[in-house]
Amino acid sequence: MLFFTQCFGAVLDLIHLRFQHYKAKRVFSAAGQLVCVVNPTHSLKYAPARCAAAQTPVEQGVLPPCHHHEAVHDPQLVPCTCPLFSCPWEGHLEVVVSHLRQTHRINILQGAEIVFLATDMHLPAPTDWIIMHSCLGHQFLLVLRKQEKYEGHPQFFATMMLIGTPTQADNFTYRLELNRNQRRLKWEATPRSVLECVDSVISDGDCLVLNTSLAQLFSDNGSLAIGIAITTSKVHSTEDEM
Repeated sequence: MLFFTQCFGAVLDLIHLRFQHYKAKRVFSAAGQLVCVVNPTHSLKYAPARCAAAQTPVEQGVLPPCHHHEAVHDPQLVPCTCPLFSCPWEGHLEVVVSHLRQTHRINILQGAEIVFLATDMHLPAPTDWIIMHSCLGHQFLLVLRKQEKYEGHPQFFATMMLIGTPTQADNFTYRLELNRNQRRLKWEATPRSVLECVDSVISDGDCLVLNTSLAQLFSDNGSLAIGIAITTSKVHSTEDEM
């Protein structure tokens, strides 16, 4: 009976997953569009200002050298960009993707246009939904967070971060689209670099912001489908020529 119950539960989970894929593809009917079902993860150590500034050697438990009062920090090292945990990892931009995939098990999808299907939107804040998006020769980090910016009033914040420098980020434009019940909502902006902090982007409101009622309007049985498209920006090259 125990074996039958476990197998039956696994079959139900598979059917539910396939049904979520079908719903997303039905809402976003573009042919060949990839759908990624993303389960929520609660932040184990939620610290809104943890990456506002790099830790100094004193904060890391290392005493600075004698006769030097300024903090010693390698500017080429990047702190962990995963907002789920207070991860002490640091490394170069070239190995950020491998760290996120191996340590934090973040999925990665390829394609210019994908559908990000976030499940269990009803869970209490703070909660994050995260994937990596490989496109146009670069990797992007999509973060959807449910957070109480004001006590008792949770909101949803969605932003796209380029795993690269701010100069590289200026060459791209990303679009987030919600489409359901003959309603459409779009957000289009230049992605921010992971050298900046996800928490500061959310605090500044420089992202797609949804209150609870608006999120429910576009959700379907507790799941929110967000269409993602990334294109190269021609604005900067045109301005440079002028």
